Amino acid sequence: MSIDALLFDKDGTLFLFEATWESWAHAVLMRLTDDDPERARVIGADIGFDIDSRQFHPASVVIAGTPGEVVAQLRRHVAYTDAALETILNEEAAIAPQVEAVALAPFLTDLRRRGLKIGVATNDAERPARAHLDAAGVTGLFDFISGYDSGHGVKPAPGPCLAFAAATGLAPERVAMVGDSLHDLRAGRAAGMRTIAVLTGIAGADELAPFADIVLDDISHIPDWLDNGQT
Repeated sequence: MSIDALLFDKDGTLFLFEATWESWAHAVLMRLTDDDPERARVIGADIGFDIDSRQFHPASVVIAGTPGEVVAQLRRHVAYTDAALETILNEEAAIAPQVEAVALAPFLTDLRRRGLKIGVATNDAERPARAHLDAAGVTGLFDFISGYDSGHGVKPAPGPCLAFAAATGLAPERVAMVGDSLHDLRAGRAAGMRTIAVLTGIAGADELAPFADIVLDDISHIPDWLDNGQT
C-alpha cells in the first residue's frame, strides 16, 4: 500500500537533538539555580543531563518525556510551582538554538510537490514547537502540528498519530510515522502506521530497528525509500 502522508517527530528528527536540547538543558539549569554550577550539577544528574560535558544520558526524561514529566523531576529540587516551572521550560525551549537535520524548506516543499500530506507530532509544547518551525520558515508547509498540550495525548500513545490521520482523512496504514526514539515508533505502530526511524537523535540503529520498517541516517533519504516502493 502506498504512503500518502508523513508524520514527523520534531526534536532529533526535523532538528538535531543535541544542538537544541543540550543548550536548553544548560540554560534551564543555570536559570533555576541562579548560575550555581554545583546545584545545577545535582539537578542535572536527576534529569539525566551532565552539565560538565553537556550531554544527555540515553534514558534521560528530557529525550522522550513531556515538559510535565520534566517538571515532576525538577520539582524535587526547586521551590517553584509546577506552572512556573513549565513556563520556564517552554520559554527556554522557544529560544533554544535549532539546527535543521537537513535543509527543511526544500525538503518539505518536495514532499508537498509529491502530493504528500505532512504533519508534526512532538512531546514538546505546541507553542515552542511552532516557534521552532516558524524560525525555519516551514510552518505553512504542514497540514497538522501537535504538541503534548494540543489535546491529542502524547507519544508513545497513538493519539497524536490518529489525530493526524483523522485531520488528513487518511487511513493510518497510508501514513508513516518518522522519528528518532522508541516513543515515536511505538506510537506509530500502535496507530497502525508504517514507521521510519532516523539516526539524528540519541538512540542507535540496534535499538530502533525492531520497531521500524526502515532505519535511515536522516530524513533526506525518505524520498528514495518512497520511490523504491517502501522496501
